[in-house]
Amino acid sequence: MVVGSDISRYPNTPKPTCRGYLHKRTQSAILKGWRKRWFVLKHSGYLHYYKHKKDEGKCRPLEVTKLEGAEIGVDTSLGKPFVFKCIPQAGNRIFYFCATSNQEMKRWLEAMDKAVHP
Repeated sequence: MVVGSDISRYPNTPKPTCRGYLHKRTQSAILKGWRKRWFVLKHSGYLHYYKHKKDEGKCRPLEVTKLEGAEIGVDTSLGKPFVFKCIPQAGNRIFYFCATSNQEMKRWLEAMDKAVHP
């Protein structure tokens, strides 16, 4: 069952390949640290994220990133468990994500890997 999305209005829309909360590393000039965000990986290979789960389908995503051709993998450089990174082909940005468990991290890595190599 999908809650908080537009699937009821568009019943033929495929449900996202992966969704859930991850912590995203923030490295702006003002804020540094980890922020909990709601991520949705669409069949189109685009990763959307929102401030909260309830925002999906109601608000515009905070950011949308194309994963095709991106570099994805586990990252141990930050000294924190269950961290993985994504380096999209477009742009010069590195996204660092932190899952709540090894199983959750593997679930995201597998889904993202399919989006990287469609």
